[in-house]
Amino acid sequence: MTERRKGERSGSIFRELLGWIFYFLIIIGLTYIIITYVGQRTAVEGSSMEATLSDGDHLLVDKLSYRFWEPERYDIIVFPYQHAENTYYIKRIIGMPGETVHVADGHAYIDGTVLESDIYGAEEMAAADMAEHPITLGDDEYFVLGDNRNHSQDSRDPAVGLIRREDIVGKAWVRIYPFDHMGFIKHG
Repeated sequence: MTERRKGERSGSIFRELLGWIFYFLIIIGLTYIIITYVGQRTAVEGSSMEATLSDGDHLLVDKLSYRFWEPERYDIIVFPYQHAENTYYIKRIIGMPGETVHVADGHAYIDGTVLESDIYGAEEMAAADMAEHPITLGDDEYFVLGDNRNHSQDSRDPAVGLIRREDIVGKAWVRIYPFDHMGFIKHG
């Protein structure tokens, strides 16, 4: 009987170990799926989105919504900076596909009409840069600006330029740090 109990005990330990390995693999798989397809954590660096987002804010980015719905004006999006690896920008969509965007007299114009409802970035823009002349967006292009208009490298700058739909990582969703400012991020 002693031999049988030892065999049962070692079989039981082996099954429990396999169970733990199985659960561990499931957790790793689910984590990979969530990070790849559902959301990711990112940190804000700089003041280009002040006063909506501040330097040091930590956010969760919703990577799932844009698989089902199109981005909308005033959504705060995350996209890769094309000139540096593992660098992402976070800006607000101002111009939508097919629209003509122009920055003049310190204001953004969409199809010739001043964007009056642009409560984000109410300050007059000191520089129009690339948007000094009207820019007509393609079917998959977006024009983005930082809320802190005069301290933002955005679609006005040729280094950033227009953002293609396929380059949008996701939508800024929730601020998770600092804890006293936790909550959903206000878009439009």
